[in-house]
Amino acid sequence: IREVVELVWGRQTGAGAAPSPFRRWSQGFVFSETERTALEQFEGGPCAVIAPVQVREEEQKSLLCSTLSELLESACQSQAHTFSLAAWSRRKNADVAVENADPSQPEPSRSTEQHTPGESRSHSDALRKQTVSSVCELREVVLSLYDSWRNKFGVLLFLYSVILTKGIENIRNEIEDPSETLIEPVFGHGSQSLINLLLSGRAASNVWDGDRECSGMRLKGIHEQASVGFLTLMESLRYCKVGSFLKSPKYPIWILGSETHLSVFFTKELALVAPESPSEQARRVFQTYDPEDKGFIPGTLLEDVMKALDLVSEPEYVNLMKSKLDPEGLGIVLLGPFLVEFFPDQESGVPDSFSVFHYNGLKQSNHNEKVCYVEGTVLLLGFEDPMVRTDDTPVKRCLQTKWPYIELLWTTERSPSLN
Repeated sequence: IREVVELVWGRQTGAGAAPSPFRRWSQGFVFSETERTALEQFEGGPCAVIAPVQVREEEQKSLLCSTLSELLESACQSQAHTFSLAAWSRRKNADVAVENADPSQPEPSRSTEQHTPGESRSHSDALRKQTVSSVCELREVVLSLYDSWRNKFGVLLFLYSVILTKGIENIRNEIEDPSETLIEPVFGHGSQSLINLLLSGRAASNVWDGDRECSGMRLKGIHEQASVGFLTLMESLRYCKVGSFLKSPKYPIWILGSETHLSVFFTKELALVAPESPSEQARRVFQTYDPEDKGFIPGTLLEDVMKALDLVSEPEYVNLMKSKLDPEGLGIVLLGPFLVEFFPDQESGVPDSFSVFHYNGLKQSNHNEKVCYVEGTVLLLGFEDPMVRTDDTPVKRCLQTKWPYIELLWTTERSPSLN
């Protein structure tokens, strides 16, 4: 447990985590009174855990516990399906791994009473690790702990459970910077490694597809299609480039990231997550050879791209295509002409219009401070269509990183907040 706490909060020299970040993370999974399946977030910080957990149906208890179980299964690397849960224990038992009542406090208490930030608990309260050895048993135990997940520290107990199940060393090996903590110690924001851990099961520090080499360093990214996607306002500002594994998830649900907060965008339109068309696959493969997203690759890489797509790649044919795709002899191949040449007139099957919903767990970011889903309609325009600008909000700029010509019509007077 001590190692878990240090991984989350960093190595402490005094009384645990800084009071402000720890206080902001001290909450359970609590549903909104005005939106039965919307989880509330009391303060900034724990959206890194709450947003990936957000449920979508009517049965609160079963859906919440099912979602928590699925995230633990995603994090599990054990072939034997061994899972570890962090829970409160009031027993004093030498065989049980116990810690201080404050989940941010790595050192055992020496006093008879501990004062956590915002709450006091007796010394008999402690953290213990509970191990289960099958998926079936995991789901039963998670369901039995429903009250614990909803009570104070429920979010942190679940986070610690994910870490214990994944394995502390496995997480440290996936994070690039060994000094990085999963929760930023000053403002309490969840790190990108934490977000990726919950979305993909890997605590990679980057959002691109696969790993990349840079100056002899191996920079780790996402290795397979995620169940829930991720889009970020930072990409619209050209600070990063989210790969297809996060942009095109298994389900039409996306976590939206601003500079300081996470919210959720989702729809029931399953055509958005249909299997990749050949042209979409070609675009993804082409972009792996264009890591800086310039829209072109050196002509010398054309043969590699064609081989990766199982296209005819005989040297004579590749040279012919180079001449056709680079008639001015600039030594580059543009993405657009490449797709037109090899994958012309392919329809994606995505409708031009569909209903969408946005969720923000912070009360103060919702109208009348009531956490509710905001419903809207999406219009996907082609680049040749006349631009009908509906707004220029952070939500729209974030979504434009996946759908460049998206327009949004919300049922509310104001657009939903990304912060």
